[in-house]
Amino acid sequence: MIIKKRNTQVYALGQHIPMSAHKARKVVDQIRGRSYEETLMILELMPYRACYLIFKLVYSAAANASHNRNFKKGELIISKAEVNEGTTVKKLKPRARGRGYPIKRPSCHITIVLKDISLAEEYDYNYLDN
Repeated sequence: MIIKKRNTQVYALGQHIPMSAHKARKVVDQIRGRSYEETLMILELMPYRACYLIFKLVYSAAANASHNRNFKKGELIISKAEVNEGTTVKKLKPRARGRGYPIKRPSCHITIVLKDISLAEEYDYNYLDN
């Protein structure tokens, strides 16, 4: 019996977010592997600046899942969440005695991948039957 696999993953990608990757990873590590509703509650209650931007990405990924693939938001989990370093803008700020002080403005790229657990379990059971 041939089982046609359906893609159960949906993602949202945020590029050139004006924040260091280290600060964004601190938040992303807390939400990896959790359900969609639990993730939204955690992000609303955490006191970091990165939470709002990651909240928007998770919300966008869930909107992609419900609109493009007709997934239910209650059955989504964060299967993969990663933060990569982006470009760094380097400037020189003038200081006393003609010196220049380097200023670095880091950016990062955040990827959030949601997975529908109801479809994943369905395929696992079909695989075990054969």
